[in-house]
Amino acid sequence: MPIINRIAEFQPELTATRRDIHAHPELGFEEHRTSDLVAKALESWGIEVHRGIAGTGLVGVLRNGTSKRSIGFRADMDCLPMTETNDFGHRSTNPGRMHACGHDGHTTMLLGAARYLAETRNFDGTVNFIFQPAEEGGGGGRVMVEEGLFDRFPCDAVYGMHNSPELPLGEARIFAGPALAAADRITITVHGKGGHASRPQQCVDPVLVASHIVVATQSIVARSMDPIDTAVVSICQFHAGEASNVIPETAELRGTVRTFKPEVQDMIERRLHEVVRATAEAHGAKAELSYQRGYPPTVNHAEQAERAALAAVAVLGEPKVHRKPVPRMGAEDFSYMLIARPGCFIGIGQGDGGKHSVSLHNPRYDFNDDLIPLGSSLFARLAEQELSRE
Repeated sequence: MPIINRIAEFQPELTATRRDIHAHPELGFEEHRTSDLVAKALESWGIEVHRGIAGTGLVGVLRNGTSKRSIGFRADMDCLPMTETNDFGHRSTNPGRMHACGHDGHTTMLLGAARYLAETRNFDGTVNFIFQPAEEGGGGGRVMVEEGLFDRFPCDAVYGMHNSPELPLGEARIFAGPALAAADRITITVHGKGGHASRPQQCVDPVLVASHIVVATQSIVARSMDPIDTAVVSICQFHAGEASNVIPETAELRGTVRTFKPEVQDMIERRLHEVVRATAEAHGAKAELSYQRGYPPTVNHAEQAERAALAAVAVLGEPKVHRKPVPRMGAEDFSYMLIARPGCFIGIGQGDGGKHSVSLHNPRYDFNDDLIPLGSSLFARLAEQELSRE
């Protein structure tokens, strides 16, 4: 795999940076240490740094030549609110905080590309290095766009990259169209009539009603939706009661809805309201649904997907770049940037059949440091390709 030689030379430094970030994880909009680390590195390489975008977010700007062309590369910086169970030396030092999605690696890969491009300047135009806070549910990408990201830092196209443990190291998945789903949150509250568990006839049991609602919601995807379309309705939390001999007054369900098409999203929201209300009424209870729309689907633009694939082929080789559409039901707030500008979200493999094939959001996950020079090289080649000096 033709990793850029200069990037390979400073891989040990990049690995040390990645592990330092991993050991000091920070939640969304709290990435003060990480943001300081990134800004200091960019400034040391002569890259212009703009801070305070979406709070802890920042953008590094590197200009060369006379061209008005510009490109944006985005990396996320935040961690997850979970406890790490790894025992290696760079494990999290912040209790209840963990880089379990590889954002430490994403940040480091973009830093590697920034360092190389600042040294070589083999391009004509402007490269914007976008370091985003709060991807994990905080919508930092949306906030950056709303705060004028692309007005202040114009980008003809914008690209992001995410590691994939199920894809072998050195392979990439790049295609046009929907790549990741919209992610909505649902909360269902059931109101019954509490009482003694030995006299259920005097009660309206919200646990029973909520259980019927859990089952009924699964009929929406199975029977209300065109089978050609794709969606997920998952009820993931069930809260009710405080004692084993008391039928409670209320029960609460929480879950998620994942869709790709707006019309499917609208239909599921409507049917959920109908199913929740009718199921509760059939059992003499009342229920209300709170439906909160979250990240929109991440949709790659055709031209930019092809351009990203060409750069990936230059780094990884043609057989290693998979262009067949394989949409995933996960979600990403890079979607907001792709709504604002043409671009592409690249999936790049880190799997090794062992410890680096552990799934994302697992307490034993760790980013594969062998991926760092590959990701940095791909970002760099994409910049040189799109901002060619010819």
